[in-house]
Amino acid sequence: MSGLQRFERRLEEVISGAFARAFRSAVQPVEIAAALQRECDNNAQILSRQRRLVPNSFVVELAASDLERLAPYDSAMAEDLTQQVTEHAELNSYSFPGPVTIDFELAEDLTTGRFRVRSRAEAKVTSQATPTMVGRARALLEVNGTQHPLTTPGLVVGRGNEADVRINDPGVSRRHVEFRVEQGRAGLHIDVIDLGSTNGMTVNGQKMGRAVADDGTEVRVGSTTLRVRVVHEEDAGV
Repeated sequence: MSGLQRFERRLEEVISGAFARAFRSAVQPVEIAAALQRECDNNAQILSRQRRLVPNSFVVELAASDLERLAPYDSAMAEDLTQQVTEHAELNSYSFPGPVTIDFELAEDLTTGRFRVRSRAEAKVTSQATPTMVGRARALLEVNGTQHPLTTPGLVVGRGNEADVRINDPGVSRRHVEFRVEQGRAGLHIDVIDLGSTNGMTVNGQKMGRAVADDGTEVRVGSTTLRVRVVHEEDAGV
């Protein structure tokens, strides 16, 4: 029995055929599973002879009619699709940069029975920052849905354990960039400095070795975007 056949059987057991009736003549779960597998195959990046990096963040775009039919079962379906993609990755020696996520979204231009899959490699991000530290900060670094306080004297971003913010992105060096933060009379002053990384950095789309960062500045390292957000007094409720 193939992996896709096992996947279909698991779905039938979870939702007792109701899903199959609802989706008759519409998008079939096995079609989505196959598309997710192709998305991995088509976007695999060779890291070494035995390791290939594949996307781990997927969005399935559906027509309104299909999305409505899916709504009662989206959690069970996402769970089984995640398992299916994980098994496919294990069989092909693929590596994910972070946890696998699968979301469903409305696409106004699609008709019943049609769907699209978007994917990207979203690196896992970790740091020692606590929610209290984040809440008190007057500037933050936003990375893949996580927030990290930018306080004096600053922080180092990289892939290694010695970095303050660690990003599991193969294009990021162990110590890639440093955000230096100074408190002055005019407020916070933030510099971002490349630490001699292999792939360098871009700041708002321009490759450079050092730049001043303010609210909205985007720094690209490897395949990951770091966004600076300055918390103004009115936003902080002061």
